[in-house]
Amino acid sequence: MRMHVQNRCFAVCCVSAFLALGLSLRAASVDENLRAIKSVGAEGKGHAAAIVAVKELANAPVESLPLLLKSFEGASPLAVNWLRSTVDTVADRALKKTGKLPAAALESFVKDTDRSPEARRLAYEWLIKVDATASDRLIPGMLNDASPEFRRDAVERLMTQATTAHDANEKEAEAKLLRQALSGAIDDDQVKAIVKPLRELGETVDLQKHFGFLTEWNLIGPFDNVGLKGFEVAYPPEKEVNLKGKYAGKSGEIEWKPFATEDEYGTFDIAKKTEPFKGAVTYATTTFVSDQARDLEIRLGTPNAWKLWVNGVQIFARDEYHRGTFLDQYKVTAKFKPGPNVILLKVCQNEQKEEWAQAWSFQLRVCDRSGVAIPTSTAATTSAK
Repeated sequence: MRMHVQNRCFAVCCVSAFLALGLSLRAASVDENLRAIKSVGAEGKGHAAAIVAVKELANAPVESLPLLLKSFEGASPLAVNWLRSTVDTVADRALKKTGKLPAAALESFVKDTDRSPEARRLAYEWLIKVDATASDRLIPGMLNDASPEFRRDAVERLMTQATTAHDANEKEAEAKLLRQALSGAIDDDQVKAIVKPLRELGETVDLQKHFGFLTEWNLIGPFDNVGLKGFEVAYPPEKEVNLKGKYAGKSGEIEWKPFATEDEYGTFDIAKKTEPFKGAVTYATTTFVSDQARDLEIRLGTPNAWKLWVNGVQIFARDEYHRGTFLDQYKVTAKFKPGPNVILLKVCQNEQKEEWAQAWSFQLRVCDRSGVAIPTSTAATTSAK
């Protein structure tokens, strides 16, 4: 009898050990498959392994959705597409089979602002399929969320409420709601839709401040760009930003001159501020003062070829002319140090004579990844050395 009990206990222990081993193997398999997907690269690199991984993960239990969503972090845009497809497959299969998803886990993931914005949004989209009340519960608190999509939803709700107040002729309530909406708005179409009724109500709106445009610069030019040669030529400002320097320009001696723009979208019309030279290069510099070391986005709009430096380090260049221009046309991440940071911009104009090819301008702002303006601690530009 004692031997029988011992054998039974041994069998139970073996089964438990086997099940535990099976669970660990399953977890390892999921991890391996996720690594395979996150390793995909351009030109087919790793695609064969990723295809196998996606097929295996498609059969993962629905409880694995949070783990799959967490894997978005650190993934390339290409890998994110594969991961999104995997999450959709697992969630869709579970929803069709049981009509249920792990709503509490998904909501917890949506609320975790440290997670990937893309993953949080995907979790939200599946959550509202099984919990229609989630939108009313979550979106109002996302006016300043790191995810642009969640911010947009929160702004849209306030705009709708403002329209209701307008229809009821409740002007004070309407203005309050619009102001609140504007505080979270980062998309130009929403900003314009908010600013128009605000101004009709007599409110003052500073779009330069709202978007974080840098509006005070020192400019020097024109340097020669005949035959498009100037884009590659390192003229003196590229070697040293010396605001007292005088140099040989395209048509004689040139020096730095301070300029400010009153355009509410921070646009500098270089052709009007220097002369309407063709085949020319102008440099612009300003100082952005950061309260801490951090990575920020420089968002630029220009129809011209350009190069950009921060603290003497070139961070981007584009040799293309007259593509058109719009808000946040280019987004470049730059490292800012505590205190003054010298921004230098090179803007090149070619020799085309068509009317549509005369634009020679730029606008530049500094913001976080979601597009929220980060103001400079001072507007001084004369501190550049």
